Formats: sequence, structure tokens, C-alpha cells
Amino acid sequence: MTSITIHLPDTAFSSLRKTPDEFGQEMRLAAAVKWYELEQISQGKAAEIAGLTRAEFIQALSRYRASVLQYTEADLIRELSSAD
Repeated sequence: MTSITIHLPDTAFSSLRKTPDEFGQEMRLAAAVKWYELEQISQGKAAEIAGLTRAEFIQALSRYRASVLQYTEADLIRELSSAD
């Protein structure tokens, strides 16, 4: 596994009431959720980045109020139209 070092002010941890390790894990999850929302990565890849199972990542999406589905309104209309 590759490690990345990020320099943050000490006050960053206290703002979220997290230890540095907890803060790092939360950053991984937040990044994975955002990249998933932007449709840059799949659920499986996002879960891997976040260090979670896919089921745990899906649960985390609801905590972040992010959709589990990567469908736009146009995608849904197209699929429903082609089902006829």
C-alpha cells in the first residue's frame, strides 16, 4: 500500500473532534464519496479507497446524503423509454 503524507494544522483535528488517524480515515471516505458522486470511480473502487467493504461504503453514502445510484434523470428516462 502506498502512503501519502499531508501536513495539516493541529487545529484541523479538533474541529472535527477526531484523532489524526480518525481524521485521515474520514478524509479517505470523504474523497471516495465525492469521486463516486462525480462518477469518476465505481462503488467498488470507492469502497477500496475508503478502506471499507462495498456494503459499508453504501451505508456511508447515506451518512453523506449521497445517492447510491449513478443515474441522471436523462438516463432513467432513456431506460424507461426503451423498456416498452
